[in-house]
Amino acid sequence: QVQLAESGGGLVQAGGSLRLSCAASGGTFSSWNMGWFRQAPGKEREFVAAIMWSDGSTYYRDSLKGRFTISRDNAKNTVYLQMNSLKPEDTAIYYCAVKSYSGTYYRKSSYDYWGQGTQVTVSS
Repeated sequence: QVQLAESGGGLVQAGGSLRLSCAASGGTFSSWNMGWFRQAPGKEREFVAAIMWSDGSTYYRDSLKGRFTISRDNAKNTVYLQMNSLKPEDTAIYYCAVKSYSGTYYRKSSYDYWGQGTQVTVSS
């Protein structure tokens, strides 16, 4: 079955950077549309970024454009999230997910498989 394993989270000071990785297994990764979401304490899980398999198109939450970058390495079955200029409000658990072939990229309900998440904490 599909398995996703996030890594790369941790504690960083405001203004710092982190790169999250999500290693996938159990299917043909190169044909999957992938997404990153995050969930802060007491808040709903929200869309962060997505990358499509067909042409590599990327999509971002408007407020994160210019700071976050999603990418993928099909040879390594891995999707990445580069996060720069981090702010305390970026503190959350970050999840990667496999999107179904239907549905809107920014909706949680459009994703079929989820990882366990990795904690990102940004101190002020």
